[in-house]
Amino acid sequence: MISFIIGIIALIVGYMVYGKLTEKIFGIKPNKPTPAIRLSDGVDFVALDWKKSLLIQLLNIAGTGPIFGAIAGALFGPAAFVWIVLGCIFAGAVHDYMVGMLSVRNDGASISEIVGKYLGKTPLYIMRVFSVVLLLFVGVVFVTTPAQVLQTMFAPNSTSFYYVVIAVIIFYYILATILPIDKIIGTIYPFFGACLLVMAAGLTVMMFVTGEIGNVPEFAFVNLRPDKDTNIMARLFPFLFITIACGAISGFHATQSPLIARCIKNETEGRRVFYLAMILEGIIAMIWAAVTMAHFNAVGVETAVAAPVIVSKSSTDYMGWIGGILAVFGVVACPITSGDTAFRSARLTIADAIKFEQKSLKNRFVIAIPLFAVGVLLVLYSLQSVQNFNIIWRYFAWSNQTLATIGLWTASAYLAKTGKHYWITLLPATFMTVVVTAYFFTANECLGPLITGATGNAGLTYTLGLVVGLVLAIALFGLFIPLIGIKQKGLLVKSEG
Repeated sequence: MISFIIGIIALIVGYMVYGKLTEKIFGIKPNKPTPAIRLSDGVDFVALDWKKSLLIQLLNIAGTGPIFGAIAGALFGPAAFVWIVLGCIFAGAVHDYMVGMLSVRNDGASISEIVGKYLGKTPLYIMRVFSVVLLLFVGVVFVTTPAQVLQTMFAPNSTSFYYVVIAVIIFYYILATILPIDKIIGTIYPFFGACLLVMAAGLTVMMFVTGEIGNVPEFAFVNLRPDKDTNIMARLFPFLFITIACGAISGFHATQSPLIARCIKNETEGRRVFYLAMILEGIIAMIWAAVTMAHFNAVGVETAVAAPVIVSKSSTDYMGWIGGILAVFGVVACPITSGDTAFRSARLTIADAIKFEQKSLKNRFVIAIPLFAVGVLLVLYSLQSVQNFNIIWRYFAWSNQTLATIGLWTASAYLAKTGKHYWITLLPATFMTVVVTAYFFTANECLGPLITGATGNAGLTYTLGLVVGLVLAIALFGLFIPLIGIKQKGLLVKSEG
């Protein structure tokens, strides 16, 4: 109980203190007109009230990651709390704020264009492809996971219900991708946001009312999974840091923040929108990790209960059918309101890359139609088997954290080039480089089986992954030194956008 309460308090204090520091380091310009004002087009560049922008940003970034990821991460024990709190304050929220504000300074540019400006043309071309692929993975994942929750809740034995829900979700995604942002997204998100907040508050209250909060263990950065000595996937590092992504740090957010960068009316709103949305997502992840530990005692014990079942059962057990249905709609809103903007972000990323204006409805359809054709094919592939869906989910998880790492390196380059305190992003960038590289060399969906097959030793594969991760992090840090040298020699070129 104490660990959970301290974690929530730490996240709130982190917003008030470290968020202020992040804002100060970036250096906001209250008198500088934002893209929403200068480039208003009534479609993507639309000035919104900051509270509406916050709700949209929160629902954009809070897919099933902070819920399903936190449920899976609960198996590691209270170490999940440590990563959510520290990762959210010092990495995730900083990442979201920096990327969002860099987009504001660069006419609402997408993450690939931001990377190109501060890291060079080669990373630009790579990021254009990488970010669109990630967004397609996100769109596919966030079609199937809300359908799973709704089926589990309302029609567990009906396959036809499942496919109908998928069709409805895809149709909604098409509308949300092509219509002006204030027509659907800006209209229905406040309702979904209310459901999400009621769900989170209700589950928290009922954990205390039932006394089950006492089942939650206290802070300890140790792995409690029973297979930690035999299953390489159960290693605390780096697998916890990939399992819990969106609740701590997520590259997907870098694709979403530019959407709202085109809507905020003043740079003073940046911290209240970008940094705070990530803190709220961290709180959501804390709640679901605690619910899993408290209600299912899923600490150190492998459970056969799938995440959708945990979501629906804990909601109804704690709050009855009325509260449970409301809570499930709050959970369903998360992936749906991330999936729609995933496709929308992909459209804008492609449009930015080929300089294809999007005020025309026809032009929006030109990009959206092939995007959804590929997306539907991936959805059909994922529906063939659980294994196929898991493959897409795992590639999404790794590419998600890799994009976050690139975003942090980009922000570090910007801060160094503009003579600002770059350590605030450089340290988490270096750490996340080790995480994603070690995972790539050890995980089953990456190079793990190939290396293990060659060495015949999973332990050696794991050690090799850590070594390669450290070497790459040190190498990238070395490449970063010239940027610091530029600053120190007084050869600085301001790059404020």
